[in-house]
Amino acid sequence: MVTHDRREFQRLRLAKPIIAQLDDQNALILDIGVGGAYIEHYGTTEPGRRYRLLFRWNGEDVEFIAEVIRSAEVRRPGSDVASHTALRFVDSTPESDLRLQDMMATFVGKVLAAQKANASGDIGDSAGLRILAQLGEARRIRSRGYVAYHLKDGRWWRVPTDSPLQPPDGFTVAAYEDEEELAELCNTYMAANDEGRRLIRLVAELSVLSARKPT
Repeated sequence: MVTHDRREFQRLRLAKPIIAQLDDQNALILDIGVGGAYIEHYGTTEPGRRYRLLFRWNGEDVEFIAEVIRSAEVRRPGSDVASHTALRFVDSTPESDLRLQDMMATFVGKVLAAQKANASGDIGDSAGLRILAQLGEARRIRSRGYVAYHLKDGRWWRVPTDSPLQPPDGFTVAAYEDEEELAELCNTYMAANDEGRRLIRLVAELSVLSARKPT
């Protein structure tokens, strides 16, 4: 089950929309994150309304109950109204959560790998991508709370916290993540450009999400 006390969350901008079902109608997922999605669909809706959002990843169904945050009409192709709608995930199955985490880590890893050729976004060797893919996995030992990593004047500050929010000057992960892997992630973050850093914060939310689930 997904629960969120945040008004905003990181989302991955998809280069190619994902075809989905919004209740009984077709929709396109334009952006997606661990907390929700931004979709295009026919018709209009209003904040607070809930839908069943279903799509497939690696041949498996991924299904969430999603609540409308906001929606706006964008065009009228022919006589049909099209809207862009921001959704917050409010419920899911454990299988769907894991499939979404796998999809997010895969997509973000590919985006960051593509930035290696860009001097402003060079993230070093493949170790950083491996760390990204591992964040959010079930761990051997569970610890309570989170750890926020803040980059200030070229130095990292590690701060235990009860807040799952992602800071603008670093990232927050579950307290149980491996410190050696996080050192690699810090190096990856320092070498990444602004968009790369935003994507690292997005994947860090996978770790936060897994820590918020009951063991």
